Parts: sequence; structure tokens; C-alpha cells
Amino acid sequence: MSTIAAATPPRKEALDTFAVSLLILCCAFWGFQQILIKVAGREMPPMWQASLRMWGATALLWLWCRWRGVPLAQRDGSLRAGLLVGALFAAEFVCIYLGLQHTSASRLTVFLYTSPFWVALLLPRFAPAERLRPVQWVGLSLAFGAVAVAFGEAFGHGSVPGQWKGDVLGLAAGLFWGLTTVAIRSTRVATVSAEKSLFYQLGVTAAVTPLLSLARGEVWALDYSGLAWGAVLLQTAVGAFASYLAWMWMLRHYPATRMATFTFLTPLFALVFGVLLLGEPLTAQLLLALLGVATGIVLVNRR
Repeated sequence: MSTIAAATPPRKEALDTFAVSLLILCCAFWGFQQILIKVAGREMPPMWQASLRMWGATALLWLWCRWRGVPLAQRDGSLRAGLLVGALFAAEFVCIYLGLQHTSASRLTVFLYTSPFWVALLLPRFAPAERLRPVQWVGLSLAFGAVAVAFGEAFGHGSVPGQWKGDVLGLAAGLFWGLTTVAIRSTRVATVSAEKSLFYQLGVTAAVTPLLSLARGEVWALDYSGLAWGAVLLQTAVGAFASYLAWMWMLRHYPATRMATFTFLTPLFALVFGVLLLGEPLTAQLLLALLGVATGIVLVNRR
């Protein structure tokens, strides 16, 4: 991957109020998203569900670009890098959907959100300005440790048969997410619009997932309950379209390593939704984790 420096748009050195607010909204939905996948997964095969989501999101993005006049087909030298980014994005979501067949949403989410470590470890090799200082590494470690504390109770119980498969797939998804972020920031994809960057990702995934679905022998159907369709619709319109478009735009304008730290809020939001929607108890561990994540974010975003 070639490093692009001079051609990238002007970037801000720190996260402003708008970026922080948008990041929190995205993280809140991403915490809810795992629950949606599990709900729809009671009726839909995993790769077929992913296909429906990515087809819908790709169509929405194409309509958005037509309305906004954003070119997607012009030659700008980003095709090879875009296909790489799309392949990494597809690998992440294949791991997520398959992993949720073997483990709980909470366990997979904590492994998925090891992604910021890969970003912090690899991105400075391509973008030296993204290098973290020691105090920021402390903040990153504190935030991740706080997430681990929040899930400590689940780790204390006996594992179910095959759960390790979901855990491994969750770790792999976190690695692929981190690599996607690094690829976006360090290749020509960094010079294209947020819409085109996301189109590479959604388009490749929309092409890959149905092939995997057929290879797995999944049955394609449309006669699902309103709850299942509602879960897929939210994943499509808000998750795969609106929130990821916002994320792609922010990656081009704000420091990726500082943005990545906010993603630690997502598994905590997942726990909060569990309390509100599933009646799970609000434990001292969760409150301690919330404090730890907040402290970690402050440390990483110190100027």
C-alpha cells in the first residue's frame, strides 16, 4: 500500500464537538446493531441476511450519489486500493455474521473492538502524524481494559460448545476492521469522496456474501416476520448506509487513532441496551467500565 500525503484533504488535529457527537451516535447504533443481527438471525441464514443488508445499502448509496451528483465511475487511480478496502470490509462482516452463530453478541463485540489496537499499531507506519504518545497509549489500554471489566462476568461462566469459534471469528473481525481503517488512510482511497470509499466496501461485500451463502447451501427466502425484516431494514438504512457514510467522512477529516478510541463505547452501549431491552442488571462492573472508557477517551484526545 502506497502512502498518500500531499493529495489528502486538510485534516483537523483534534476531534471537535460535532465529531464527538456524531461518533457517539454511531457507536450507540453499532452497539444496538449486534442485537439486530441476532434477532434477524433467528429466522435468516447468516450470509443471506448479510446479502440482503448489503444489497439494500448499496442501492441506497447509489441513489444518494445520483441525488447529490457524486461521481462513482470516474477514473482516479483508486480502483485497486478500493477493491482491497472492499475485500477487508467484506471479511470483517463475514466474520461477524458467522461468529454470531456460535457466541453471544456481547462476547463477539468485545473481541471485535480490539480494532483500535491494530489501528494504533499499524497506521503510524503509513501516516506518521497519527503516532500516539505514551499517555495516549495508556488511555487506549485503559479504555480496552475497562471494556474487558464490563464483560468480566460473562467470561466467568462456563463456555458453551463451539463458543471458541465465535470468539476467534470476533478477533478476526476486529483485525479486518483495523486493516480496513489503515488501508483507507494509507492508499488512494484517502483521496476519494466518502461516498465512493463506502461504495467500494458495500459493493464488494454485496458481491461476496451471496456467493458464500450459496457455497454454504443456505436457503434463500423472503417470508420472514415483520420483526426480522425490521431488524434488517435498520441494519441497512442506518447501519450499513448512514452511519458508515458518516464514519468514512470523518476518517478523511479527523485523526483516525483518536476516532478509533471512541469505538470502545460501542460494546458498552450494547450492555446498556441489554439492561434496557432485556432486563439485565446494571452492575458495578458496568459503571466502572463506563468510567474507565470515559477516562481513556480523555487521555487519548489530549493535545
